This record gives sequence, structure tokens and C-alpha cells, in this order.
Amino acid sequence: MDGGFSDIWVYLSASPLLHLFLTLLAYLGGQKLYERLGMHPMVNPVLIAVIALVLILTVTRTPYLVYFEGAQFVHFLLGPATVALALPLYRQVARVRKSLLPILVSVIFGSIVATGSALAIAWLFDVSEATLISIAPKSVTTPVAMGISEKLGGLPSLTAVFVILTGIMGAMIGPLVLNILRIKDWSARGFAIGVAAHGIGTARAMQVSEVAGAFSGLAMGLNALATAILLPLLWNLIF
Repeated sequence: MDGGFSDIWVYLSASPLLHLFLTLLAYLGGQKLYERLGMHPMVNPVLIAVIALVLILTVTRTPYLVYFEGAQFVHFLLGPATVALALPLYRQVARVRKSLLPILVSVIFGSIVATGSALAIAWLFDVSEATLISIAPKSVTTPVAMGISEKLGGLPSLTAVFVILTGIMGAMIGPLVLNILRIKDWSARGFAIGVAAHGIGTARAMQVSEVAGAFSGLAMGLNALATAILLPLLWNLIF
């Protein structure tokens, strides 16, 4: 019986569509659990999907490159999904114009705090210089963060891990922190999540409020630009 299942799995795993199906199934399962538990931020569907996929790949001993042959179709859709954030932002363009100065000031300070706090914490733990560089752009969307890390001498693959963990933790803990601080304005909540937790946080904000999602998407883009400019300057100034 075990041999039969093993043979079937070997046959199915040869198709890239299997891993695409598993990725979608894992996320849908996480989303269903998320909804059943009242959309509690601590039950993040992305985190559930990641854990489920890691367990599946570990048990089946599937190399990541084999898995990515199917998952790359989802990866490709990240670009169009990011561009699609322009639609809710366009609907909020009047509010953005009225808050232009606070937005610019907030994103600059948010970028500096996100980068500075990461460097300070990592430095206290006496990590290597490569790890220090890799963790610095943790609050920036993955492609930009990996580019910054590589340019400064970090490890892009390690940076990707930090970015994903930051996004998941930000989506989980961010709303709770904002509730404790009694911040109720959806534009402010969304902007804070976008600066701190990039795309994963933006997805969470979009589920709660279109206004929050629009401002989160704006913050994600501006923070990527600000960090790409400020981090190399900050790094050269300090080190």
C-alpha cells in the first residue's frame, strides 16, 4: 500500500500543476480557517499556507526548485496584483491630495524607523555584517528588498525570508497594536500597515477596508522608493 502511494506521488509530482494546485489549496484552507475564526489577525492565511506547504514538501522530500516550477505561476501574478492596487488608490486620490505632506513625512520617518530598528536589534545580537545588511530592508516589498540587499553586499535569499516573516508578523500584530493605540482612521491604519508590512499587510488591509487597502498600497510603494534611497545613505553614514 505504501509503495502504491509512493508510486502515485512520484507520478503526480512530475507535473508542475500539482504544486500550483497544492499552493492554491493551502491558501484556500488557510482562508477558510481565517474566516471561520472571525478573521482574527493572529490566524493569518498566508502563515497557515506557508506552514502547510513546508510540511508537505518536507514529508514528500520535494526540492524547492521542483515545487517552484508550479508555484511560479502564482509568483508571476504578483506583478499584475500589485498594479491592480492602483484602482482603489485612484478612488481615494482626493484624500491623498489633501494629506500629501503628512504622507511624505510619515513615509520618510517610517522608512528610517523600520530600517534603523532592524539594524539596532541585529547589531545587539552581534550578527555578521552580511546578515545585518540582509535584515535592514525587511519592511520593503521582496523584489526591491532583495535588490537593495544584493547591492550592499547582503544575502538576497536571506532578505526574502526576513521580508516574508515581517509581512506575516505585521499583518498579524499590526491591527492589534493600532487598536491599543486607538487609531481608528482607516487611511492612517492602512498607511501604517503598508509601511511596516508591505504586500502581505496590504492584502490584510484590503480585506478590512478599501480605504485602508488603498493607503496601504500607496505606503508600500513609497516606502520601497524611500528605503532604496535612504538605506544606502544610512549604511554608508553609520558603517
